[in-house]
Amino acid sequence: MPVRRRTSEPVLVSAHRCGAGEDRHLENTRPALDRALALDVDFVEFDVQRCADDTFVLFHDHEVEVDGRRTPLSDLTVARLEQLVGPLLRYEDVLAALAGRRRAHIDLKFTSPDAAYRDPAATHEVRAARRAVEVLGPENLVVTTLEDASVRAVRDWADAEGLDLLVGLSLGRSVKGLPVVRQVRTRWSELRPHLRLSGSRANLVVAKHTLARLGVAAYARRRGLPLLVWTVDTERSLRYWMRPGRAWLVTSNRPEVALRTRERAAARMRP
Repeated sequence: MPVRRRTSEPVLVSAHRCGAGEDRHLENTRPALDRALALDVDFVEFDVQRCADDTFVLFHDHEVEVDGRRTPLSDLTVARLEQLVGPLLRYEDVLAALAGRRRAHIDLKFTSPDAAYRDPAATHEVRAARRAVEVLGPENLVVTTLEDASVRAVRDWADAEGLDLLVGLSLGRSVKGLPVVRQVRTRWSELRPHLRLSGSRANLVVAKHTLARLGVAAYARRRGLPLLVWTVDTERSLRYWMRPGRAWLVTSNRPEVALRTRERAAARMRP
């Protein structure tokens, strides 16, 4: 069911990439997670990848360099990947750390083989979502992904299980390096997202802040759907998006600033 928000309700805050801030070396790591847990954030956002041995780990990029060649993480065991990039935070560990303390904003960065989508329950995305539900409960997490098929698989599974789970299609993917025609088509599908959102059955609108201002936020309001805006870091943008009613959830690399901005916005609305 859509999460309808009263305009007086505060905007929720999600700590981007486990709360690493602007230190890229801390992204999706335990020190970043501990930092986020020390703040009064509502959600902790993190990127999940799948390795060749079916281990889920926290990592943003889907490829790493191996002997001078870009290699997908799905072709590497977690042991081999750690030889290349250093220790990784396991998905199971972050779920355990969040349980009873914070809600999880799980950004899935992997997909399943095309044939797997005929049976949603057999997909890797559903396996990850199922485990999060087991540990945290469906009310304590949101699942986001750039891929329409992944959203549909998790939504279909959640419905079959009778779970009220928020699953969002992220709008605003990078188009760098794509042919011009494909760049235009991608951006157009994001600025006019009805077909993609309805086709994927997303019940959460997820948009890069620039796209949100260009009409996606208005679309979410018209449809009565919750809006998740990413990644909002400047004080000016935070002042805009943290105003009650502008969004449901805002993801930021500066969650402490977002929290202060939210408090100031709330103070202005008090009698």
